[in-house]
Amino acid sequence: MSDHANGESAANTARKPLVSPKALLGVGLLVAAGIAAFVGMPASQVEATPIRPPEQVYASTCGYCHGQNVGPIILGRKLPADAVKLMVRSGLNSMPAFRPTEISPAELDQLARWIELSSKDPKEKGK
Repeated sequence: MSDHANGESAANTARKPLVSPKALLGVGLLVAAGIAAFVGMPASQVEATPIRPPEQVYASTCGYCHGQNVGPIILGRKLPADAVKLMVRSGLNSMPAFRPTEISPAELDQLARWIELSSKDPKEKGK
């Protein structure tokens, strides 16, 4: 039997929202702030940053650990570029993940291909 049959009007049977509009707006603002903080800088600023050559990215970022008896040697191992990109963005064990604000997508594409095609560097130490 419907509520209308019990003598209740349609206005009395309207349901209240589970979440108030103010609470929903607050959550939306928090999510937006979190995304902005995660990204770190506007996309226009990332695109405006000059692309560093892969040798420079490797020396200033990767080479700090790889080839220095901290991380494994990665040059000359013919690691697939896609695997390099995945590892750089996600990290593993003690290797941190690098955000697009640290290594741009264009830099990562070049770096991963460069690592894949690289020869072993006799100056590097490690496994």
